[in-house]
Amino acid sequence: MAAGGVPDGGKVEGVMRVRMPGTTKPQDPPRTQNAPGSQDIARDPFFDNAKFLLIVLVALGHSWEQIVSGTHALQSVHTLIYTFHMPAFILLCGYFSQRFTGTPTQVRRLIESVLLPYLFFELAYAATNSAVRDEPFAYTPTEPTYLCWFLVALFLWRLSAPVWRAIRCPVPIAAGLSLTAGLTTMSYDLALPRVLMFLPWFVLGLTLRPEHFALLRTRTARRCAILTLLCAGAASYLWLPAPDEHWLSMDAGHTDLDVSWPRYLAIRIGIFMLSATLVAAFFACVPRRRTAFTALGAATMYPYLLHGLLIRAGEAAGLYPHLKDLGAPGQLLLTAGVIATVFLLSTPPVRRVFRPVVEPRLPRAVVPPGERSR
Repeated sequence: MAAGGVPDGGKVEGVMRVRMPGTTKPQDPPRTQNAPGSQDIARDPFFDNAKFLLIVLVALGHSWEQIVSGTHALQSVHTLIYTFHMPAFILLCGYFSQRFTGTPTQVRRLIESVLLPYLFFELAYAATNSAVRDEPFAYTPTEPTYLCWFLVALFLWRLSAPVWRAIRCPVPIAAGLSLTAGLTTMSYDLALPRVLMFLPWFVLGLTLRPEHFALLRTRTARRCAILTLLCAGAASYLWLPAPDEHWLSMDAGHTDLDVSWPRYLAIRIGIFMLSATLVAAFFACVPRRRTAFTALGAATMYPYLLHGLLIRAGEAAGLYPHLKDLGAPGQLLLTAGVIATVFLLSTPPVRRVFRPVVEPRLPRAVVPPGERSR
């Protein structure tokens, strides 16, 4: 996505310098976009490839939700994807937030790249839901609508990045907060349940270094990853009917899921372990070289924010019942259409049209004179 990590459009708020094995000088982790005012820095196609593939999975997941009920095979794939695609996305957001220290310039850019798009698209989705679903129109930015929750979460996670770097054992502490959040009863204001329950993945990304990803860039790792994903897919198929989807969407506590707190903790820890395995498997399968979609991985905010509006348009047109009636051909047609749409929404012409709302700028009166030229 743009300006914020993975939904960041690839803007790197930076990564700490580390010493790579076998070298004598510290090196930066692979960057995915030049720092403002810097000379050309080579992008690492691995991360752009990963971001594009993840946004495709996000769009597929949201689209399949319209027809997945009663489709055993598709439902198993849908469940498998939801086990790892958001954790992987959030992990990359953390990885590309490692230099965020909360300076005025960084905060202003965070407002421009995440908060302002959130306010606009929250309005757009509220209006769309009202028109398509006959819901009363209500613009309530404190209660995120549909996929906008992620922007709120990203804004809060990134603001918290300096705190996590200042404490010891940040990942276990974040995991503890995540589990504790599920034992409490809280409203959905600012998507707080998801902010806290997905938090460990962002914090984990803050702690990762290039050598951690290098462990997954081997032929052996890829072979193991393919086997892992195949086994997970088979298990998902055999396991259906799947458990309550809220276990994976991380927006409900143990009382909402109607389980005891010991059982809740055991299942959540199991989900953490399973998701971590599948996240590693996904990254091991990501192409390391430039591909036909590598360049599009730098603009994932555009398809993320726009694809939901097209899904709502499909609802208004009555498209999904017809596709569901077609069975497997309809599922394949929807899948191919979504992938093509993500490609289209990532292209330069679409980005030029929607840049004012996806990558807005604060009014000149708000920005100090020294920063107006960027």
